[in-house]
Amino acid sequence: MNKAKPCYIWDEKLIEESDRLPAVIGRASMVHNIIEAFNLMGKLTVVRSTPATYEDMREFHSDSYLNQLKKYFEVDEDYMSTARDEEFGIGYDCPPVSNMFDLVSCVAGGSVTAARCLLLGVSNIALNWCGGWHHAHRAKAEGFCYVNDIVIAIEKLRKKFPKVLYIDLDVHHGNGVEEAYSSNKSVFTLSFHKYEPGFFPGSGDIDNIGSQDGTGYACNFPLHASYTDDTMEYAFEKVFNAIYNNFEPDAIVTQCGADALARDPNGGATLTTRSYCTCVQHVLDKRKPTLLLGGGGYNHANAARLWASLTALVAGVQLDDQIPEHSDWPQYGPGYTMTVEPTLARDCNKKTYIEDCIKKILDNLNKYVKPISEEPVTKRMKTEGEDMISKTSYRNNKLDFRKKDSMFATEEKNDTAKNKSEVNDVYEFID
Repeated sequence: MNKAKPCYIWDEKLIEESDRLPAVIGRASMVHNIIEAFNLMGKLTVVRSTPATYEDMREFHSDSYLNQLKKYFEVDEDYMSTARDEEFGIGYDCPPVSNMFDLVSCVAGGSVTAARCLLLGVSNIALNWCGGWHHAHRAKAEGFCYVNDIVIAIEKLRKKFPKVLYIDLDVHHGNGVEEAYSSNKSVFTLSFHKYEPGFFPGSGDIDNIGSQDGTGYACNFPLHASYTDDTMEYAFEKVFNAIYNNFEPDAIVTQCGADALARDPNGGATLTTRSYCTCVQHVLDKRKPTLLLGGGGYNHANAARLWASLTALVAGVQLDDQIPEHSDWPQYGPGYTMTVEPTLARDCNKKTYIEDCIKKILDNLNKYVKPISEEPVTKRMKTEGEDMISKTSYRNNKLDFRKKDSMFATEEKNDTAKNKSEVNDVYEFID
């Protein structure tokens, strides 16, 4: 096993359950199939996902909420949500589905497995495109999100990495994650998103910077409609580098929601894969343990294009623009290429507005977030000591990481089978 390879989280059950999510039915399979079609699997360490346990999910979600999800065992198509359901956000945009607890366990498990790859040093990069559900709250589903796998994964990472930087590229504000850490200075949350009256979730103003002990450790970059690659790349570089230098994170989690791509039905931005890849490359250049997650993305073909592009980026592979023929190939018509064309919509973000936002963010950073090198020596020694204790305690955890099996059956000898990855080993964590 080559530890330098990025870890790609996969499992038949993870794909099957993620395909059942009402807002993105069938998307997980489409994403995995194009990654496989481009023969990327041999460039990755494929790690079998393990469902999250009840205790894993309790690290963020309440017992009352998790127990409510267990009640949705068999849900009829004509099921009408009750007042009790709606107390937990189960209804309008998060309808109940059968075997709900199994579904959320699998979804959360993908991100927990990815976090374990980083914790154990299997790789410095882990990918879980089935994760990234950033709107779920402690005791409530919201915005297509039933479980906040991001917060659960961050809680795992904090056992070894005292300071985690969370970055949200989704077109919607990452409100669930920000809320979870609003008064905590060990997790810095940074969200770039469309922010306009009536646009979900309605939060994420530039003046929302955290509260209590966490004041200054939340950062929001609210963008007007139709923001472009140029706007996104410029804003990201200025803000990300400043936050990184001041906060000095030990690990980075990036939610790569694809709904800021042009022509997303629930979006309103006009990005292409270029700006996402540029932003992620800035993150990778820091060479910190990095977890990359999916999220929104309701034009499924474009979401698959994006996440395949990001997978190739971390694997060091240059993809051909022509999409290889595979089971989902007809859905990429009429061009059958990887290109996501921007729209002709005018970018509503003036240069003066972007500069004003950057200035305000930098002022907040300088006021509230000081690099460790500028902190008093006694405080710095305490932080470093806690870091060492945290790392030692996780190293002593009795975990094993072994090759489990082969991902793909080898019975077929046709051309399609020959195009599959040469290295198809799947690894699994064994307690």
